[in-house]
Amino acid sequence: MNKSAILGLMLAMLLPLSGYFLVKYLSKDAVVMPRKYFAPDSIVVNTKGGKTTTDTIWHKVKSPQFVNQLGKKVTLDDAKGKIIVLDFFFARCPSICPGLARNMKRLQDSFKQNDSIVQFISVSVDPEHDSVAQLRKFADRFGINHDTWWMVSGDKKATYDFALQEIKASIADPGVDTAFIHTENFFLIDTNKIVRGWYNGFDTVQLAKLAHDIPLLMLEKDRSKPSFLRNFIPLLPVIFIGIAIVFVVIIILNRKKTNK
Repeated sequence: MNKSAILGLMLAMLLPLSGYFLVKYLSKDAVVMPRKYFAPDSIVVNTKGGKTTTDTIWHKVKSPQFVNQLGKKVTLDDAKGKIIVLDFFFARCPSICPGLARNMKRLQDSFKQNDSIVQFISVSVDPEHDSVAQLRKFADRFGINHDTWWMVSGDKKATYDFALQEIKASIADPGVDTAFIHTENFFLIDTNKIVRGWYNGFDTVQLAKLAHDIPLLMLEKDRSKPSFLRNFIPLLPVIFIGIAIVFVVIIILNRKKTNK
């Protein structure tokens, strides 16, 4: 093996290796994913071989059963595989609810070509008055797509427990009246039912961020699912170094053979 061939082989190994580290370095902060919110429900502790490890289990939203504007029973689980954008309203609201609905409609329209990505849900905080007919009347007022935007009502206690204990609306909006929940926030929930943010429904900057964060969450990899590539990629540096060592050994043996 001549020197030119050896040099070519070494370059062929070093270039992909250096490229791997360069891309990893430059891209590590390129995309900022929406963070996970609220204290974890529990810490799982595993003890094996005298070594203790901990794993954070984030709070996952549990949904009561609702009835939507089409008279269909639904829960958040029925939006399986979709990002959820959720808010709270009531049909008789004379103040913020119509404005929030208009802005939610703009968001729905912006995902019209990709309506399998996101499910919009508006939860009534006045279920005693918000019958199916009232929900449908309010929905039709804004010309919404009933398939990708549910306006729902349910048991009042279950609804308020959902808002305060699951969505944690009073943490996101400390000024909210827990006796009658009325907040301007839109809540972003990922496909694992983990709250990933809240956004003021009247703030154009925050609404633009919400529209940006929705597809980001769709691109997020679920680390709980095994992936051949995910396990293989971290081993690339070791593989390249191993191959480089093999070539060095070949060169040394080749030189010894030539000297003889």
